Amino acid sequence: MTNSTEFERLRRLHKVLVMFYEQNISQAKIAEMTGLSHTTVNRLVKEGQERGLVEITVKSPFGNMTDLGAIIAELGRIENAIVVPEVSTDPQITIKSTADAAVAALFETLEDGMTIAISGGVGVSAIVEAMKPKRSYDVTVVPATGGVQGKYYTDVNHVSMAMAEKLGGRALQLHAPIIAGSREARDTLLDVRSIRDVFDTARTADIAVMGIGSVRETTSTYLSLDRDIDRDDVLGSGACGELLAHLINADGKPCDYPANDRVVALSLDELRQIPHRFAIASGQHKAEPIASILRGDFLTTLAIDEQTAYAVTDILKGDA
Repeated sequence: MTNSTEFERLRRLHKVLVMFYEQNISQAKIAEMTGLSHTTVNRLVKEGQERGLVEITVKSPFGNMTDLGAIIAELGRIENAIVVPEVSTDPQITIKSTADAAVAALFETLEDGMTIAISGGVGVSAIVEAMKPKRSYDVTVVPATGGVQGKYYTDVNHVSMAMAEKLGGRALQLHAPIIAGSREARDTLLDVRSIRDVFDTARTADIAVMGIGSVRETTSTYLSLDRDIDRDDVLGSGACGELLAHLINADGKPCDYPANDRVVALSLDELRQIPHRFAIASGQHKAEPIASILRGDFLTTLAIDEQTAYAVTDILKGDA
């Protein structure tokens, strides 16, 4: 093939690539406009790809949500922050969308033989509701905390059983309150063999799935966990958030609050030993609790809605 013939062929190749990729002209229309056969146009498009003459960039349909997640992940020192774009002002719809994103990330990690330690609560219940596995998983789901009477659909034992049923695995049950009447009572409960065995399993979990609680609102779920919890005392302790019923201050450390000594749950140090730690949070009132939890290095993955993500970013940027 002479140089002039090769030059002409490359010129034709370039022309077809420009028409197809930059001008968005269909291959059939290109064939009509250039007098080439449809087969030749298709072959030239493939040749352009094979020769590296075409670069295809896939952009996120969520725009800057990916960038916002990367900022939170960097500032919060976690592996992954998934930010869900705002689609509604209805908090129920927002938590559902956030749970869908959390489930997608969870399934990227989940494997047969794993153990999942979970908390109760609205967020984790939403995750279970969003689960639509394509196959069964040979997993064990275990409570990471005691239970809450009167909160059937968000109680950790119910949520644990529901998650196991969705995944096709098995669930362990923990028959103990989330907050004991005294430190001595907690120690006694933790020494009961059936309870000790459950927590021993939870300590060896591969994945933890948790909600992040706020404590400053009068409607905070934490305030209803035990009759001896006093809101003024909670605020006076400097509490910013709650994780596995442990009160956390703005620095990400446990608060000096009596109920922290009565919590029937994995300790925060034990939680940190679990390799994959997922948390879900939705609502701007959760921004400060989320920031405090991130400062404590308790998470590896966070699923969060857009507006809350912006608020968390503003808070964490103040730390930089």
